Amino acid sequence: MSLIPTLAETISRARADLRMGLPVLIGTHLAAAVETLSPPRLAAMCALGPAVLTITERRAETLKARAYDAGLARVQVPADADLRWLRAIADPSGDLMTPLKGPLFTDRGGDTGPHLAALALVKSAQLLPAVLMVPASPQPGLTALDPGPMMAELSRETALNPVAAARLPLQAAERSKLHIFRPDDGGEEHYVVEIGDPPRDQPVLARLHSACFTGDVLGSLKCDCGPQLHAALNLMGQQGAGVLLYLNQEGRGIGLANKMRAYALQNQGFDTVEANHRLGFEDDERDFRIGAGLLRKLGFDKVRLLTNNPRKVAMLESHGIGCVQRVPLITPRNRFNTDYLDVKAEKSGHLL
Repeated sequence: MSLIPTLAETISRARADLRMGLPVLIGTHLAAAVETLSPPRLAAMCALGPAVLTITERRAETLKARAYDAGLARVQVPADADLRWLRAIADPSGDLMTPLKGPLFTDRGGDTGPHLAALALVKSAQLLPAVLMVPASPQPGLTALDPGPMMAELSRETALNPVAAARLPLQAAERSKLHIFRPDDGGEEHYVVEIGDPPRDQPVLARLHSACFTGDVLGSLKCDCGPQLHAALNLMGQQGAGVLLYLNQEGRGIGLANKMRAYALQNQGFDTVEANHRLGFEDDERDFRIGAGLLRKLGFDKVRLLTNNPRKVAMLESHGIGCVQRVPLITPRNRFNTDYLDVKAEKSGHLL
């Protein structure tokens, strides 16, 4: 086996570089995440040629900037722009205080492959989707990626490898086991709680639960995640068998930091979907294929799915997992989460 990093390993390295403030080379462009960029590196990049700030079409809509290209807008960076200017475009936290930004001029035409790839990479690093980009030749020491193969790699289904498993008695069920799975792309590990000994030749009571530090650990009243987690485990314990897949996709896949940014926007009066859009994300950035992959790894091909989200049912069925029954998982409302639940029903199609 070659000691040269694979494409997946190089992408993982590029994510780490971006999170530390290092630019990476994507095709013929240097790309740096605005969130972590430093003033010296900003100056060094802008010295190489005309710079553009690549943002998503969602963020461009908020800024009233023209998005000539599907999925993104390339905002021309003025010669006197500093890091504060870039971050004001990237981060919506100050939009209501300074609603008029610009005028913003955006590019049109030409190859946008590197720009789309840069946004996808920054999203996968759970950073704000705003990337400073300049045309550049290869730079010694910087991670380099070809945008086409990189996009293909980011879109493939992640392979998951079992790492460890052990018996773990829970309040909901003393007879339970915790499985740890590690993806081959350097991403977050995912967990499976197996209650009892569910037979593999019958539909298993299953729950795909996305990590929610605020709800699951802190008991936040802003969402229904914690109550759903415990209700699912309790039901599996009562029935004597089940599997709960705990997927590390916090904040619908945007990460805890961006989730807190979205919460700050909700405090300004925006709902959960509007907040995601203002940040530059889609309603839901999660990859539910991970759930199907985990079920297959454990030997299950049919489930009774605990969910209020029909999208989860459709996703599992499209990836070879039969869903013989959707089991509702309704938990009590409170005055802090009732608007959030209404938006889930009205805009995300949840059956509440």
